[in-house]
Amino acid sequence: MRKVTYSMGLSLDGYVNGPDGTFDWPGFGEEVFAFSIEEIRRVDVHLMGRNLYETMLYWQDPAEQPGFGEAEWTWARLWNPLPKVVFSRTLSSVEGAATLATRSLADEIEALRAQPGDGDIAIGGASLAKQAAELGLIDEYWMRVYPVLVGGGNTYFAHDEQRVDLELLDARTFTSGVQFLRYGVVR
Repeated sequence: MRKVTYSMGLSLDGYVNGPDGTFDWPGFGEEVFAFSIEEIRRVDVHLMGRNLYETMLYWQDPAEQPGFGEAEWTWARLWNPLPKVVFSRTLSSVEGAATLATRSLADEIEALRAQPGDGDIAIGGASLAKQAAELGLIDEYWMRVYPVLVGGGNTYFAHDEQRVDLELLDARTFTSGVQFLRYGVVR
């Protein structure tokens, strides 16, 4: 069965963005970006909320980004054709390989798990991931922990008073001080 993974960067104090909505943190460089490229190669479909969808539109037309180097072009070539399902109550249309969700999150994941394939079903966006966590739908947490304390913002983890036991599957320290941690949910 295909795994559901939640992968995002977060500050050391557990936020995916700061109080002002930014995530321009120290440590993101070529090495971490190359790792993110390898990570996206494992994904068959990406589920996301409106905020992440709108943020990721940046990659939609790489020709419009004059500062793109080889790594950015590689990411765009992988990201753009990747099927995406957007969960939104306000959007009426989406672009590129994205579609608007027509089912509940649980039903969408159930349908995707039933499809053939061995790539991950990735969830991005803290709000959507919190919903998936509350429903017990996440199989693995993939974290890139940045060396910064931001003091507030949107949290990476759901705070729903639900205990989830985890098992460390992989860990890596980048030269920039960013830590990658991959945990599997113990069922």
